This record gives sequence, structure tokens and C-alpha cells, in this order.
Amino acid sequence: MGCNKWLAGLVRCIVFGLLVFCQLIQAQGWSPSNDRSSSSLLVDTPPAFLPVEEAYRLEVASDAQGLLLDWRVAPTYYLYQHKFAVALIDDRGDASPLAVSYPPGKAIYDEYYEKELQVYYGSVALRVELPAHLTAQSWTLAVSSQGCADAGLCYPPRTQYFASSGGGGVAQEFVEIDQPSSVAAGASAAGHSPTLNLPLVLLFAFLGGIILNLMPCVFPVLSIKVLSLTSAHLGEHSKHLHGIAYTAGIVISFIAIAALLLVFREAGEAVGWGFQLQSPVFVSLLAYLLFTAGLSFSGLLEVGARWMNIGQSAAAGTSLRASFMTGVLATVVASPCSAPFMGTALGFALTQTPTISLLVFAMLGLGMALPFVLLSWIPGLLEKLPAPGPWMQSFREFLAFPLYASAIWLLWVLGRQTSVDQVALVAIGMLLLTFGVWLSSGGAKRWRRLVALLSFVVALAIAITPPKAVDEKLWEPYSRVRLNDLRSEGRPVFVNLTAAWCITCLANEKLALSSASFAETLQANNIVYLKGDWTNRNSEITALLKEYGRSGVPLYLYYSSGSTAAQILPQLLTEGIVQTALKGD
Repeated sequence: MGCNKWLAGLVRCIVFGLLVFCQLIQAQGWSPSNDRSSSSLLVDTPPAFLPVEEAYRLEVASDAQGLLLDWRVAPTYYLYQHKFAVALIDDRGDASPLAVSYPPGKAIYDEYYEKELQVYYGSVALRVELPAHLTAQSWTLAVSSQGCADAGLCYPPRTQYFASSGGGGVAQEFVEIDQPSSVAAGASAAGHSPTLNLPLVLLFAFLGGIILNLMPCVFPVLSIKVLSLTSAHLGEHSKHLHGIAYTAGIVISFIAIAALLLVFREAGEAVGWGFQLQSPVFVSLLAYLLFTAGLSFSGLLEVGARWMNIGQSAAAGTSLRASFMTGVLATVVASPCSAPFMGTALGFALTQTPTISLLVFAMLGLGMALPFVLLSWIPGLLEKLPAPGPWMQSFREFLAFPLYASAIWLLWVLGRQTSVDQVALVAIGMLLLTFGVWLSSGGAKRWRRLVALLSFVVALAIAITPPKAVDEKLWEPYSRVRLNDLRSEGRPVFVNLTAAWCITCLANEKLALSSASFAETLQANNIVYLKGDWTNRNSEITALLKEYGRSGVPLYLYYSSGSTAAQILPQLLTEGIVQTALKGD
């Protein structure tokens, strides 16, 4: 038992140190792909956004045809067409909407609205029709609008008020004023309160968290945790407490990740969701963790089972700390994953205030905890699960294989980041872990414990030793210079920002970007295909992600010939979506 205690301590230290330790590695510049020149620091610095008054300047004039709203938009900023609204305000504060004529805009795929929208860059003049019965007396005009920056910030909807000079002429002058006292607080020209899209973003985060439970790294942990409720003799109150502890572990872990992201961004680091996977050290340690968990599920490492609240502690039902730590473990092993809806939610979160960012990450954690919470709080659901029996041991052993497969996949990611030599070294580290477990379980002799400890230390040393980078380019890489040259030539360009540890990216490449028809479309339309591999850190790719409001990959851009901005394709691709975008040039 003494050996099991120090082995349990070692496993806990590995898990607790994964996030913080690897962030410090990257912050100190130990990552093999880190080129921390002064110019890269300038690129990685978060952009300074203009005040809304400077980003969008409006002048109002009138003539015989009606009103003319003349907007001047700062470079790299734009206005939404569908967010314009104009109204006349009477003495009682009632708004009478006016008809607006829109000139042609630019079509972009908007990630927040999940559809194609018309926007205006540079300048736009809107023609507004005045009612025929309007007299030449003074009146108040309310103009509502909303704009965003290409770098990722969207301003709240805004309403400006203008007072006419009166005097009986058609060419009146207008002066911007504060909100008239007759207008109810928060009213806009459309007659509703201006709001951020925060509720929708929170919903996206919640749904993304639920989907994370289906990932091969997370599903075995959740399954065993659920089955522990059926086998343990727990009262309803105890089950509720375990559900709360599990939720607390997940939510606190997500908030901790969000806090680290915010701290590193404030320090000028270019980070986003999954950025810890850019460190080969973190990938190696996570592979160790999943492999060790697989040994536990296979029944070869009982201390791991006890740590994850399965086995005797689950039957006794007294370890709320184990439920909490299971939530922490689920969050750690979910870090390589990105689910649908998560990209929009996290991209929004990392451009907002710290409070909103933490709230979005907390909602992501609540979504991930939801299945277990429902089972622990609704007795009818738990009763629908199969009755406890010998099958549970077989099922537990079966769930070890997704964990082994996830560890193998992480070795593949490590190979893409470094070299086959480093993969072989980490595989040797896994062998040493297994050898140490075997020694520690064979008795309490001192020499066995010393050799087991030495095996664990050597395995850990292998994982935390920064490997040498291997420059291996299998495609034409993305670079800002290459993209600018192609666009100046008027060539259409398709950009794919991906990473070896991004499951969604790999699925999209397999299903939509590897077919013969995709290659034929590129050739037939003279489209240049640039691929930005974000498996290792790359400040140019990070800058492009920031430019389009993304905190991580995947990102797919299509620059049609002669275009000033890119069309953003959805995160989940099909052949039809890609063909429609490329053939629309």
C-alpha cells in the first residue's frame, strides 16, 4: 500500500502540472518552433481597437430626394447592412421607422450569425425616404447601426440621434445630440433594446461542451464514472453531491484554462484553444496520462482506478475528492478536442472582457458536465442503465482501448511536431511506466520500489526534455508574403489553416479536401492552395487567425480574384460547401 500511495502522488503531480508547467515552458521560449524575435512579438500583440466613434463616422444631410446618411468606415472595419435602421422620433418618444435604400455591399460568411451577410467597407451612403406629410419644423432622427473589425471585435448595436435645424428649407443641417429625454432608455430605431449576442454565444458554448463528452478521450472517463453510480450503494443525496463535485472539477478547470489564456494574451503571447498541444512536452505528458489511464481500465494499475473514483472508493461512495478530480481529468483529456459551436463561442470569448471570457468558458464546462449531472440528479435516468454485474468489468476493460488509441494518436501528433526518433523515445517512456507499475505491484521489497521509482523518473525526463524540431514540408506552406503576392497578381487563393492535433481539421481534409474533384476544381479555376500548419507555433498563422476573429484552427478562407477580403467557410466542411465557394469566383 505504501508503494501505491507514492505512485498515486506521482500520477496526481503529472496531472496537476500538465497545464501550468507547459505554459511556463512556452512562456520561456523552450518550444522547438519558438522564434521570439522582436518582430514576432509585435505580430503577437493583441490589436488596439478604435473607439466606436472613430471607427464609424456618420454625417447626415437632406435634399429634395430625402435624407443622405454618409458613413466613413476606418480601414479593416465594416458595417452590417441588416443592422441599419432609421426612424423619426416625435415629442412623446415614439419612433416611426423610415424606408432605407441600400447600395450593393460585400458578401462575407459571418461566424457569429452562421450565414452569409452583406457588409460595407470604406464608405457607404444610404438614401432615406421622408414621409410626404412631414413639415419643415424641427425634428429628431434616430440612426441605428452595428459594425465589427476584421481582427475579431464586434461592437454592440449603437443608436445615434440627430436634431434638424428647421427653417423651412429642404437642405437642412443636422447636429448630433445626446439621447432625447422623451426616448426610453435603451430604445433603438427599430424599437427594441440593443444587445450583444452573448446569450447565443453562451448557448453555443453549452452545446459544444455537451458534444465534447463524445470524444474518444473523454467518453471512457465519463462512462466509468456513470457506471460507478450504478454499482455503488449511494443514497440520493450522496449522488447529488458527487454530481456537484464532478461539475465543480470541470468548471473550475475550464475557468483556470481561460484565466491562463487571458494572462498569456495580456503578456503578448499568441495563444488560443488547444495552444498547449503546440508543446511537444505537453503532448508527451498527455500521452503518458492516457496510457496510464488505459492500464488502469485494463486492471493493471489499481491506483489509477482509485484516483478516478472507480473500484473500492466508488463502491464505498465516500470520495467526493475523487469525483472532483475526475472532472479535472476529463477537462485535461478534452483539451485536444474542438467540437462544433466551440469555435464561434471561444473566438467571441477571447475578444471580450475577462468577465465575459470566464463566463463563456464556465458555460462550456457546464455543458460538458451536464450528462453526469442529469444521471446523478434524476433517478429515473439512472434506473434505465443496465443492472450492475460481471459485465461491468468487461466493459471497463473494453474502454481501455479508446484510451490506448488516443495515446497512439498523440504519438502521431508528436511525430508531426518533431521526428520519429522522439516518438520512439516517448514510446520507451511508456514502456518504462509499465515496467515500473509491474515492479510496484509485485511486492514491497525495497529494491523493487527503487527500480520502479527510477523507471518513472527516466520516463518523466524523456517527456519533459524539449526535442529538436524537424523541418519537414510536404506542401506549399502559407506565408503572408506569398499570400500578398498572389493577391496582387489577381490570383484566387484557398487557405487552409490546420494542425495535426485538430480532429475536426483532419476530418475535413479527409472528407472535403482530398478528393479528385477538389483538385480538379483548383486546377480548372487556377486557384492556389496554401496550407498553414499550426501544429507547431507560427506567428504568421496566429496573426491570420486573429485577423478573422479566431482563437484556434480550423479556419478556411477563399480569396476570389480581385477581392479585398476573404470569404470564410464553415468549420465543418463538405465537398458541396467547398465546391460552391470555389466555383463562385
